[in-house]
Amino acid sequence: MASAPVAVPEALRVLDDQPAVRDFLARAYADGRLSHAYLFLGAPGSGKMRAAIALAQLIVCPEGGCGKCDECIRVRHRTHPDVHVVEPESATGYLVEQVREIIEDAPLSPVRSSAKVYIFTNVGLLRREAANALLKTIEEPPLGVNFILLGRTVDAILPTIVSRCQRVPFKIMSPGEAIRSMELDIGANKSEARIALAVTGAPERASDFLQSSDRRQVRRLMVRTLGELARDDEWDVLCSARALVEAVWKAVGRPVSKGRGKSKDREKAEDPVKLALEERIAGKEDYLSRGAITQIEKTVKRELTARERSGMMEALAAAESLIRDVLTLCENIPTPIVNQDVADAVERIAAGTCTSGAVRALEAVARAADDIARNVNPQLALEVMLLRVKEALACPPSFR
Repeated sequence: MASAPVAVPEALRVLDDQPAVRDFLARAYADGRLSHAYLFLGAPGSGKMRAAIALAQLIVCPEGGCGKCDECIRVRHRTHPDVHVVEPESATGYLVEQVREIIEDAPLSPVRSSAKVYIFTNVGLLRREAANALLKTIEEPPLGVNFILLGRTVDAILPTIVSRCQRVPFKIMSPGEAIRSMELDIGANKSEARIALAVTGAPERASDFLQSSDRRQVRRLMVRTLGELARDDEWDVLCSARALVEAVWKAVGRPVSKGRGKSKDREKAEDPVKLALEERIAGKEDYLSRGAITQIEKTVKRELTARERSGMMEALAAAESLIRDVLTLCENIPTPIVNQDVADAVERIAAGTCTSGAVRALEAVARAADDIARNVNPQLALEVMLLRVKEALACPPSFR
């Protein structure tokens, strides 16, 4: 006999586009059978992160995932002290040091709620040594500690991790479903949703993008920079690269230098690692050893580097999207361009270039992404990319 329908907590309503996942989690919560470790599996854009945030709300909310209380709001904004979103801190994956810090933190009492949640955004990048360090904690976590691991497929994840988690498969969302999901989630229109998806690649990240004025400003600045390349000289290009990097810093929360002097005091005051470290250890200085402070400083530096890399990749995705629109016009493809809000810039660039120029410009963007992934200085990578794009787009109209 089919089981009776179960009431769906408000926090899980954001998963209406994944009804099987929504109902599975709602049933587990209603029956008091939430697992201490979940493995969410699915393609990028299937809503895994959105589901992880919803489940975290369900776990820490005193009203059972009401979606409206201070606890739920903090989880949604990723500012809840008991819900930790764990990103890989190196280009190759999670560091063993990262995992050990989590193992040490897990037994500590929660700050605000009765439970703690750790969300690993890409468990496929949890390499063997780091995974082995985490195994025992996932298998036998302290009371009230929950793990939510996000991955693409079981094949890409170490079997020892898979065997210790309850698997939750997500269906693949079509672009249309992703856009509708964003329309329901934050009220975005179709044009805004298409742009945000092109820049970020996934509905949950796209929603965050549309709600961040600083991240949208990075895209606007990239569009303006590409639109002015044809008449810019080399110095203008270098200045544009610097402005883009500083915009990314602002978007990811890194302090931007205001002065150009060489004062050692100013450099120390504006050192983003020092500033972030001071904020992290505020009020705890008397209780932390020098070694502990050094470890925290290393963690802060890795976090800032990872956030900057992510911000730069988003800026490059905005450039790639715009140039793909240019290529669409050059080839007279009867498909609406993505960047409808800057159609005049797309048309202007397309009028001055050719198909081969647009293709070479896309290759320059891809090379910059590879460089940044390999820890090349972001500003240098961006300077080289813009100069290459400028040269590529200067394709004489006669070659079209």
